Amino acid sequence: MRMSHARMYERLLAGDADYNGRFFTGVLTTGIYCLPSCKARKPKSENVRFFPSCEAARNAGLRACKKCHPDDYARGADPVLETIETVVNEVRADPAAFADARAVVRRSGFGVTRAFELFRQHYHSTPADLLLRARIDAAKRQLLGTNASAADIAFAAGFESLSAFHENFLRLNGLTPSAYRDLATGHTFSISLPKDYPLPFLRRALSRDVHSLTEKLEGDTYTSAVHLNSEPTLLRLHLSAASIVAEVLGAWAARPQTSLNAGGPPALPQVHALVIGLLGLDQDAAAFARLAHKLGLARLVAGRPGLRLSQVSTVFDGLLWSIIGQQINFPFACLLRRRLVERAGTPLADGLYAPPFPAAVAALEPADLRALQFSRQKADYVIATARLVVEGKLDLTALRTMSATRAERTLLAIHGLGPWSVNYLMMRALGFADCVPLGDTGVTSGLQTLLKLDPRPDVDATRRLMAVFSPYRSLATAHLWQFNQPSPT
Repeated sequence: MRMSHARMYERLLAGDADYNGRFFTGVLTTGIYCLPSCKARKPKSENVRFFPSCEAARNAGLRACKKCHPDDYARGADPVLETIETVVNEVRADPAAFADARAVVRRSGFGVTRAFELFRQHYHSTPADLLLRARIDAAKRQLLGTNASAADIAFAAGFESLSAFHENFLRLNGLTPSAYRDLATGHTFSISLPKDYPLPFLRRALSRDVHSLTEKLEGDTYTSAVHLNSEPTLLRLHLSAASIVAEVLGAWAARPQTSLNAGGPPALPQVHALVIGLLGLDQDAAAFARLAHKLGLARLVAGRPGLRLSQVSTVFDGLLWSIIGQQINFPFACLLRRRLVERAGTPLADGLYAPPFPAAVAALEPADLRALQFSRQKADYVIATARLVVEGKLDLTALRTMSATRAERTLLAIHGLGPWSVNYLMMRALGFADCVPLGDTGVTSGLQTLLKLDPRPDVDATRRLMAVFSPYRSLATAHLWQFNQPSPT
């Protein structure tokens, strides 16, 4: 509570969730107290009183807001979030039990408008899209694990027609169901690209660090060091406007399939997931382009309406990027990452290294990284976070299945991860669709040019200006990163 009334009111107007719990807002005209981030209409300053606790607000005769539930927040509970998480878990476990999105909404117990708001807030998605992806995921498991026909699998997953199954499967996976099933027995596959896929921008993303030790792009051939079943290997992609051909190199490619899969799931479905993430193929670029046009901001997507946000290969690699990249320029971040990779990564062929495993980084001491030009603070953060992963206190695999809200809270609780780092990680490694790395200079300079602003927007202004792009703020970020750059050839 060592903040002035003006400062707290400023945070209230900004809807700053970072201040939730640091104070509570009492609105004297309504008799209600809220969290600073409450979405209710903002009161006038003279009608507001701030409290250090919910108890203090109640003692002043106020009652808890039914929209932001400050009492639940204060005691660490969030029944609304828990309700939505329960529904999503049920949908993912048995999508065929839900006839359509309306059934998902009914199961939530909320009205249609409120349910859509909650699914977008907590999962960056709609009930319909969550149900569709759950059906596709169920079908993929059955394609690899059974000999059932594609039609039987489609109907068992809840699809009403075989054509809808094939259309959506191909759109999100770049493969037909039968081609996906073949991944269990092969070493190569070909991904079909949408007609508007901007391949030059993918090439730019794949070669953003021309001196990278983990990947390289030579013409239309991209080679990356990845982990398959926790074993380092090389992945090669052959790029063309219509398709991407992927192959596994080295020892993996030479093994028979029975040996290839020993100790883990089939390798090629893992590779497929990596490639889909790298291409951003499951992101709704068309919907974002339509939104930009609706907002009168068609120039934001001009020349690249199909742009996607390329994902990093592992959550831990994204975590390292998010810590290393804090408050330094991109070339220096690349240099530090290369030095860490050389120090703790696994050497492979072609002069490439597989990104470090958490255990290899956890075994280092801060002095080891300071010798590589890491700041004392950055070295401490990198090693301490790796040790949390090794000790099981940070489950990176679980982050992928959490709600966006739960993942964000989990990550923000880690010392050294702030809003920029967490949102960067959620976009680049976890695939959440509605994130903004607040404070990012690429985003603020893009907004400044796009909207002809003077001066460049600060964090609060960025939060406010980016709100219009919800629920596609991750794609908005990707476009803003490109907005002030010349188009690649």
